[in-house]
Amino acid sequence: MSDLLRFATAGSVDDGKSTLIGRLLFDSKGLFSDQLADVERISERRGNEYVDLSLLTDGLRAEREQGITIDVAYRYFATPRRKFIIADTPGHVQYTRNMVTGASTASVALILVDARKGVSEQSRRHAFLASLLGVQHIVICVNKMDLVDWSQETYEAIKDDFSTFATKLTIHDLTFIPLSALAGDNVVERSTNMPWYEGTTLLTYLENVHVAGDRNFVDTRFPVQYVVRPHSTELHDYRGYAGTVAGGSLKVGDPVRVLPSGFETTVAAVETADGPVTEAFPPMSVTVRLEDDIDISRGDMLVRPRNQPTVTQDVEALVCWMDESSELVPGKKYALKHTTRWARAIVKELEYRIDVNTLHRDTEAGSLGLNDIGRVKLRTTVPLFVDAYTENRETGSFILVDEQTNKTVGACLVLRRS
Repeated sequence: MSDLLRFATAGSVDDGKSTLIGRLLFDSKGLFSDQLADVERISERRGNEYVDLSLLTDGLRAEREQGITIDVAYRYFATPRRKFIIADTPGHVQYTRNMVTGASTASVALILVDARKGVSEQSRRHAFLASLLGVQHIVICVNKMDLVDWSQETYEAIKDDFSTFATKLTIHDLTFIPLSALAGDNVVERSTNMPWYEGTTLLTYLENVHVAGDRNFVDTRFPVQYVVRPHSTELHDYRGYAGTVAGGSLKVGDPVRVLPSGFETTVAAVETADGPVTEAFPPMSVTVRLEDDIDISRGDMLVRPRNQPTVTQDVEALVCWMDESSELVPGKKYALKHTTRWARAIVKELEYRIDVNTLHRDTEAGSLGLNDIGRVKLRTTVPLFVDAYTENRETGSFILVDEQTNKTVGACLVLRRS
């Protein structure tokens, strides 16, 4: 069975993100006939001499009228080798929060660079955000090569410029591909216009990039989502704990410790919708049964007795502020959701705000506004079971919620404790 790859596209406005995704869908036969007919009809009505493939992802009326991407557009397609979920994220500075949303679950980030303009401020911004969000594989798609006469010199200059900037970031796998999304060169089929390029096409890269090792299969983490107690006379003794494996693995016979109580027991069974399995690992959704009857509720976590997360009420995190109508300032209180556990939190300190263009740390900043990113210290009402985000993206992240409006106002990444 083919596996699933989630990837996000990012870049400046008009770099061709939506066109690239449309080209991938079109050339890989990932379109229904009515979708293509709709795009052809709109393109003709606009007077375009070509089929505007960007319309396949620019779904909002405002986006189609302006020719830009505002919301995160998700699309699905598949090839014989792999299934894909695409997050087409906005390019405008004011939609940075949308880019954070789209890249937060991605294994690969495609950052488009207009070959005519070179590496822009937004290109650097999106690379920094992708690195910050723990995206392990970043592909720099040097687009619109047809508009620079397929120049190898132009491509190499962009490659050198971006590589120099990337040394400041934590990027495990950096790849460069010259292409033309509009013409289809090096997207699905190899380009005959750039014989000097010896690498793979974009689709070949996406089909073969190895992402299974990006998840944490060492540190067992199982946040309990729901306690299963069937109302049936035949199953009156049944008690299971449902959730998604966030790290490591769970096997029948494994010793586990329950947080926060600290009680220890053994895994009696691991069950899925298709029946029992011998082992569960990320990101499987399972129901775990235990040998002993222990008081466990939603928000508790099963871990290994000798491999536990940090249990703390004091958390240091990087926050991306996502609310346009309020600011994060020290002293404010929020609801906090970490895995399946809710708490209340107070902002004890704002250590600094990051200029995502220069990576400068402003230690004099007194607040975080929309799309700002900064380092904060929080105090919670109940203990959280956290890992550093660099070790586990699930247990190393949480959100802040405004209790009055119920809006998600902050996306947070747990920092390693010094």
